[in-house]
Amino acid sequence: MTDSIPAPGTPTPASPDTPPTDTSAAPTPDTSGSAAPTPGGPVLVLVAMAQEAAPLHRRLEGARAIPVPLAGASARAGRLAGQEVVVLTSGIGVAAATAATTWGILTQHPRLVIDTGSCGGLAADIEVGTVVVGSAFTWSLADATAFGYAPGQVPGGPVRHEAEPTLVDRATAAADHLLRHGAGTGSGGAEGSDTVGGLDAGAVRAGLMLSGDAFVTAPLAGPLRERFPEALTADMETTAIARTCEAMGVPFLAVRTVSDLCGPAAGQQFHLELEVVAERSAAVVEELLRGL
Repeated sequence: MTDSIPAPGTPTPASPDTPPTDTSAAPTPDTSGSAAPTPGGPVLVLVAMAQEAAPLHRRLEGARAIPVPLAGASARAGRLAGQEVVVLTSGIGVAAATAATTWGILTQHPRLVIDTGSCGGLAADIEVGTVVVGSAFTWSLADATAFGYAPGQVPGGPVRHEAEPTLVDRATAAADHLLRHGAGTGSGGAEGSDTVGGLDAGAVRAGLMLSGDAFVTAPLAGPLRERFPEALTADMETTAIARTCEAMGVPFLAVRTVSDLCGPAAGQQFHLELEVVAERSAAVVEELLRGL
């Protein structure tokens, strides 16, 4: 019922029909299956689509398939830039991303989760090919403002889900170094070249990413810019992954490359092929892993 949503900061009361619970003799829960990050665990890299996974798969050494009991999802493990990595393809959307992330954390015990691939450019001054490192995440379509919540805030949740600043700084520095010095790998350019992922060296930005189960086309772009003037990008998975990692106590980072502009201005290039931006994102992830 809409009139039962608690105001921000209000704890959810117990049901009046629920008797008090005596916890004085409650046994200590078994935490052997804890989702807490394992120091020696792999890095879990999540993408939504097979095209986004392909450049990561090409970089894996000793790649092997891992069975995933989720329709539409798949995973491969191997070594990338000297790190044990599991590349998990979730499928598109909030539900698919949440399910895959939960499975990945509970079964692979990662020390870090990285979300990567493509995204839509929402900010009016962003360009295709820009690498965006997420520093904060929220829901593009969530609206409980009538009850005093911030735009994008789900009742009971934080105003923003946030990445660790040190991880954001590392990822931004890795992307900036790669794009400035052309230290691409795979098909992204040779050492010293001026291209990475098939593109001329471009911009790196850090900031707010939006997610929701709707493609952000021009009619939605204007209203979202008004509600979230600081937002850089929009996609359909990142906030779900961030929220799941936060709930399960695992560090999270998002690095995506802009493939399309949500509401391009006249004269702006508004589209890059998915394979091109996926290659750039994979190159940045590889560069980041070198420094971990």
